[in-house]
Amino acid sequence: MTQGAGQGPEAERTATLRDFRVPAYMNETGPYAPSAPPADTAPPLEEGPSAPEEGYPDAYTPTQRDLPVIQRGDTAQAAVEPAPLPAAQPPAGPGPLYVVGDVHGYLDQLVAALQEQGLVDSAGQWCAGTARLWFLGDFTDRGPDGIGVIDLVMRLSAEAAAAGGYCKALMGNHELLLLGAKRFGDTPVNSGAGTATFQAAWLLNGGQKSDMDRLQDHHLQWMARLDAVEEVDGYLLVHSDTTSYLDYGDSIEAVNDTVRETLTRNDADECWDLFRKFTKRFSFRDEGGADAVRSLLDTYGGTRIVHGHSPIPYLLGEVGSEDGDETTGPLVEGPHVYADGLAIAMDGGVTMAGKLLVQQLPLDI
Repeated sequence: MTQGAGQGPEAERTATLRDFRVPAYMNETGPYAPSAPPADTAPPLEEGPSAPEEGYPDAYTPTQRDLPVIQRGDTAQAAVEPAPLPAAQPPAGPGPLYVVGDVHGYLDQLVAALQEQGLVDSAGQWCAGTARLWFLGDFTDRGPDGIGVIDLVMRLSAEAAAAGGYCKALMGNHELLLLGAKRFGDTPVNSGAGTATFQAAWLLNGGQKSDMDRLQDHHLQWMARLDAVEEVDGYLLVHSDTTSYLDYGDSIEAVNDTVRETLTRNDADECWDLFRKFTKRFSFRDEGGADAVRSLLDTYGGTRIVHGHSPIPYLLGEVGSEDGDETTGPLVEGPHVYADGLAIAMDGGVTMAGKLLVQQLPLDI
């Protein structure tokens, strides 16, 4: 299994106060704002919970904004008790295992959630010793500081490794989207539903001009080398709740190698197809969902699957306001366990004024 490529930083960076501050451009408007999609995009798709489920028609293409962004205000958040710090004496064997759901540029919320779990200190430095931390992908878009999130994850990767633990990350569909927007821009791709471009899809799905302006080569290299699937302690970790991973190999190593090779070939249509498949969702929900999970577990190993991508309020059918009401966001207490107990959803809906989830495994259910 080839793991570890691209998990550490490729350039030294010193954290400053700006790393943990939401920048002023969060409230800016303009052609790059998520609410202002370009006019020349492909025919729209259905949004939210009515998005196509597994069994998508071949014409499926993610060329309309996939999920709404609700402006964050004084939305009530679920209280989380801080986790105890690791023992002074490092335990024998690996440290505790944590997973992080979709971040989408919400750097402040990420730092606060990591602090609540005792993984970083008040200065945002790794303080969890031999603990193991996995991010499930989607670091950028929709929120104010996606590049700041990537910089933090890269820095924590180095700090955790130095302490005997690790901090690693998986490939999300928004990493593929940002890579495609940077590499291919307005180059037309074969979307299956008319003309589409990575640039148009990126803007429609919350692409931030400030992220694109600050994107550097080492960020691109890091994203392009992320793994798509991993199995840890019996948990199969993926970003998307889809069976599309099966299209890329019959082992974890094969999937990860195929994804990296696809990105290396730098073919716009191939990369679009990869992005399109990673954008599918809801395969584990409703009738047949448990069987879909088992198809992945039987192929790649593990006894339960852990994913992000689909916000828990959508999985539950409890979607918050889409009209910008800052006081009516969905209340998420923690991960959602479903599909006969085989699937654990970790996207708390931070872009919908929900909660950014950091969870220690195993879950007590």
